Amino acid sequence: MSERLGFIGLGIMGRPMALNLLKAGYELHVHARREASMRPLADAGALTCASAADVAQRADVIFTMVSDTPDVEAVILGDQGIIQGARPGSVVIDMSTISASATRRIAAQLGEQGVAMLDAPVSGGEAGAIAGTLSIMVGGSEAAFERVLPLLRVMGKRIVHIGESGAGQVCKSCNQIVVGATIAGVAEAVLLAQSAGVDPARVREALLGGFASSRVLEVHGRRMIEDDFEPGFKARLHQKDMRIVGEAAAELGLCLPSAAMISQYLNALVGQGLGDLDSSAIAKVLRALADPESLV
Repeated sequence: MSERLGFIGLGIMGRPMALNLLKAGYELHVHARREASMRPLADAGALTCASAADVAQRADVIFTMVSDTPDVEAVILGDQGIIQGARPGSVVIDMSTISASATRRIAAQLGEQGVAMLDAPVSGGEAGAIAGTLSIMVGGSEAAFERVLPLLRVMGKRIVHIGESGAGQVCKSCNQIVVGATIAGVAEAVLLAQSAGVDPARVREALLGGFASSRVLEVHGRRMIEDDFEPGFKARLHQKDMRIVGEAAAELGLCLPSAAMISQYLNALVGQGLGDLDSSAIAKVLRALADPESLV
C-alpha cells in the first residue's frame, strides 16, 4: 500500500467511501468543514488535517466529494485549497457531480503544477457507497486512471474510463437524465394504478418480470407505494444535478425536454420545502396535480 491517500468531504457519500479505503489498509488523511464529520474517520484510524492544502501536502492521491461546482473550486483552488499543497506527480480525483466545463478549467490549472486530475462522479447512492459497489464514470488521462484504478475498485464495482477531462461529468449528467426520467415514468405508472383502484404493488411485481423492469422500478417503485421517501439521494441534490444538465444543454444548444420536465418536478419539491426527501418523491408532485392536498 505505497500510495498515501487524502479524502476531502465526508458527508453522506464521502464518509462510507473513505471508510472503505481505510478498511482496505490505506493510510488516509482527511478533512471536512465540520470537525464532527471527521470524527468517525479518526476513530477508524484516519489522520485529520486542518485544511485541504494540509491533506494535499501529506497525500499522493487526493479524493474530493463535495456538493457543487463552487465547493469543488474552493476546495481545490482556494486559499487553503489542494493546489496550495499538492506536489508534482500527485493525482486529484474529484468524485463530486459538477460542471464538465468547470472540471476542465480546474484540471488545466492543476496541470500547470504537474498535478493530474480525474473527474470520477458516482452513481449508486448511500447504499452503494457503503457496500463499495458504486458505478464510477471517469474522465482524464489514461495513465492517471490506470494508476488509481486499484483505489477506485475499493469503492466501486463498475468503473469505466469515459474519455478526456470532463467526460466523466458528462456521463453523470446522462445518468441523471435517465434516472430522473425513469423515476417520473414509474411515478406515473404507480399513480395510474392507484387512481384506477388497482393494487400498485401487484402491478410493480408484474412489471419487474418484463421489459419495464429497472432498478428504479424495484427500489423507488417500492418507495412510492409505501410512501417512504427517506433519502438515499436527496431531491435538492438531484435538482442541482439537473441544473448542471440544463447549463450543459444551453452551452451546446440542445433541446432536452425530458430533462427540463425533471427539473420542474424537482423545483416543485424543493420549493415546497421537501428538498431533503429522496428524489423519488417526484411521485408526490404528480399526486398533487391530481390532488393538491397531497403534496405536503
